[in-house]
Amino acid sequence: MSLSPIPRGVYPSATDISPSALAAKGIRLVLADLDNTLVPYKVAEPPAAVIAWKEALEAQGLRLFLLSNSRRPGRAQKFAEKLGIPYQGRSGKPKKAGYLRAMERMGARPQETVMVGDQIFTDTLGANNAGVIPLLVEPIRLAGNPGRYIRYAVETPFRLLGKRRPFL
Repeated sequence: MSLSPIPRGVYPSATDISPSALAAKGIRLVLADLDNTLVPYKVAEPPAAVIAWKEALEAQGLRLFLLSNSRRPGRAQKFAEKLGIPYQGRSGKPKKAGYLRAMERMGARPQETVMVGDQIFTDTLGANNAGVIPLLVEPIRLAGNPGRYIRYAVETPFRLLGKRRPFL
């Protein structure tokens, strides 16, 4: 386990991550962040592309699990229920405890689990700390919060390093 902020590849979006390629690498569980990873902030309905990706994961024998830090009451729960997947809100990323609880619930080991997220200092750092393979996606939308621009600017060197070491 490592405290590395470097992901295993940077992908355009979650739905661009191939379920068959994940299965071929021995992955059984896909942990996914919610906001700015699967949907923009405040979007409550899973879009058709996310539903299709979830179904493609299941067709390959993979399970999708929503691992969110959202503090908005019911946000992660309602989204996960609409998508028909298990979830964990207020996960405390980057602490590894949330990752470990999710894997225990799903009966998966770190080496057969990936974390799909849009942030280096929560999703990637936490996944590496828990021994989970971190797959970084480009954020869906930065508009609306000046702090996001700063955070993503600070993450740029780690994103560039991650592009050099893809998992898929």
